[in-house]
Amino acid sequence: MAAADKLFAGSIPEIYDRFLVPLIFESYARDLAGRLANVEPQDVLETAAGTGVLTRAIASTLPAQARIVATDLNQPMLDHAAARQQASGRVTWRQADALALPFEDQTFDAVACQFGAMFFPDKVLGYGQARRVLKPGGHFFFNVWDRIAENEFADVVTETLATIFPNDPPRFMTRTPHGYHDVARLREELTMAGFAPVSIETRGAISRAPSPRDPAIAYCQGTPLRNEIEARDPSGLEAATQACAEAQALRFGSGPVEGRIRAHVITAVR
Repeated sequence: MAAADKLFAGSIPEIYDRFLVPLIFESYARDLAGRLANVEPQDVLETAAGTGVLTRAIASTLPAQARIVATDLNQPMLDHAAARQQASGRVTWRQADALALPFEDQTFDAVACQFGAMFFPDKVLGYGQARRVLKPGGHFFFNVWDRIAENEFADVVTETLATIFPNDPPRFMTRTPHGYHDVARLREELTMAGFAPVSIETRGAISRAPSPRDPAIAYCQGTPLRNEIEARDPSGLEAATQACAEAQALRFGSGPVEGRIRAHVITAVR
């Protein structure tokens, strides 16, 4: 994983939250929040909280007495998330690295992570940290994207950018968000971290947007893919976005668009 893959700064958090969250994240956040609610946790840790889509879903699903600590490596993402969350006092926001969690052993009843494990430089270490802070019998709920071919909007953007930059195609989406989809590897690394049992479910859904330009903006301007585009052509972001919008329209139509998305949802027990 390239260092820039973890850089969510500048205008990326706002665009990410406005375009990418409703496009692909909200339904999976509701799913994870529902799984959390089934085990009735009192103390919940969220890692890689991003702009807070899962945090908001958890807060609206769990009883008022449940306490939530939401963390992320990127302070700009946390700032955006905190500004969106109603100030109820039940959510504590804290900058933290999921590979070096600043919490005591056996602190939380559940740990949740929405599409963040793909960014862990050391997956086993990250899983080990989640297990360390869980109480005995605690649950670790997280999800990761399936291969990019099963996620159509992202696939179209990636292939389009490869035609614009044929000598050095931006591969962020394939390399990181969709680069950790092997179920056998997931199970093996969770087992190495000490989790048992481990359950993995593959869930498909339909992603919808008002226009073909929306997914183009979401991926080209609301993710670290933007860093790759601007590194190759500092003035070419809008042209790249427009090319991806036209490719989406060619594939899905010029009006409201729909595309397949698919992810693995994992439940691991300490």
